[in-house]
Amino acid sequence: MCTRYIPPRQAEIEEMWHIGRHNQQKWTREVFPRAQGPFLRLAPAGGLDLVVGTWGLIPSWSKTPLLTYSTCNCRSEEAADKPTFRDAWRSGQRCIIPAQSFDEPCWETGKNVWWRFRRLDGQPWGLAGLWNTWIDRATGEVVESYTMLTVNADDHPIMSRMHKPDPKLAPDQQDKRSVVAIELGDVERWLLGSAADVDELLVAPDRNAISSQPV
Repeated sequence: MCTRYIPPRQAEIEEMWHIGRHNQQKWTREVFPRAQGPFLRLAPAGGLDLVVGTWGLIPSWSKTPLLTYSTCNCRSEEAADKPTFRDAWRSGQRCIIPAQSFDEPCWETGKNVWWRFRRLDGQPWGLAGLWNTWIDRATGEVVESYTMLTVNADDHPIMSRMHKPDPKLAPDQQDKRSVVAIELGDVERWLLGSAADVDELLVAPDRNAISSQPV
């Protein structure tokens, strides 16, 4: 599971995803769960909107925006059925999360060593996510939020090395997780396609696209 990442600068996001200039938005330089970060979703009039929201999806049925459990990551295979995420998934509320880099913990030395993952071509990542708009029925307060989708990475040559192994499980049954990278050519399909249409996009990043090293 990814629990920290660095977004690109706003100008880089606007250039990379061709969204035009927005008013200056603000987010934290390094994003942790429940911090404010940028994401891209379909705009009502077409194209993409740059939105700033809480990293940790808040379901519409929640009585409060302050959840007692973590929702910054969502296992993609559970998205359609897990109560926290299923409404967003079934409504096609998919988004792109821009990231200059993301970090994962490696325990191969017996200790937690953070590794940083960038694209080998130097471009930002466009990570797959879900978004939701939470509205307080009493006050009308509006809170935007999002989550990163993850996939099993037990067979991935790089991502399978991340995260602390469970000694109770066999090496090929660890359920190591990875974020999902949506390439520029797949953005329209990811945001507009049906759940069946986007299923084959839910894979870990190509090993040949990854530049990684200990932080």
